[in-house]
Amino acid sequence: MTTASRVPAARRYWQPLWLLSARDLRVRYSTSALGYLWSVLDPLLMSLIYWFIFTQVFSRGVGAEPYIVFLLSALLPWVWFNSSVGEFTRAFLKDARLVRSTSIPRSIWVNRIVLSKGIEFLLSLPILAIFAIVAGATVGWGLLWFPVAIILQTMLTIGLGLIIAPLVVLYRDLERATKLVLRLMFYASPVIYGISDLPGGFQQVAAFNPLAGIFSLYRVGFFPEQFDAFAVIVSAVMSVVILVVGIAVFRRLERPVLKEL
Repeated sequence: MTTASRVPAARRYWQPLWLLSARDLRVRYSTSALGYLWSVLDPLLMSLIYWFIFTQVFSRGVGAEPYIVFLLSALLPWVWFNSSVGEFTRAFLKDARLVRSTSIPRSIWVNRIVLSKGIEFLLSLPILAIFAIVAGATVGWGLLWFPVAIILQTMLTIGLGLIIAPLVVLYRDLERATKLVLRLMFYASPVIYGISDLPGGFQQVAAFNPLAGIFSLYRVGFFPEQFDAFAVIVSAVMSVVILVVGIAVFRRLERPVLKEL
């Protein structure tokens, strides 16, 4: 394939991807009075609740100060991950007729979710910045790891979407199973605590959760001690592997999915 032919092909992919993602955002906010604020209210309220419980009710022994920044730096990307995976279970079923009738690559129906939810995540970052300023958090060079965390999370989420979206069409019970796994993953991921807060060998076990290393990269700009090289390496390797497996699974299941829709 020549360079000249690759450019139109890429344009044919990115144009519908952007249009569908923009449509999702418009539909989500066009009928809402609060609009953008809904994208930050969920993680903000969760952070305030956990902050109150662990600082005002109980004697907190996890995380770092300022704890509200510690929470938000992982809760914001968690909401991106959680909402994306939840949407994957309806990626094809919600627009089944459109998926069948259009000739655009079907992977767009997964990637549009990652893109629209990723935009919401980026739009929520000013909240993190405001709380970091108000709480007096120290900002260091570790903030340069932030884009790396975004790239790894994008790869991981797309890979999972390419696996989950077609499988749910073929096995409908996976939708409920996915919701259950997400609930468990919240507490199994270092959101309200850090990897270093875990006892003994649990730190090594927790590192094999691909979100562990990614969340540590989000936090290292404010909390350098949260950097865990082993967890980051594991997350990077697992993100790449899951993306490759996702592409292979999607290609194999695309035809059966279209027959099932």
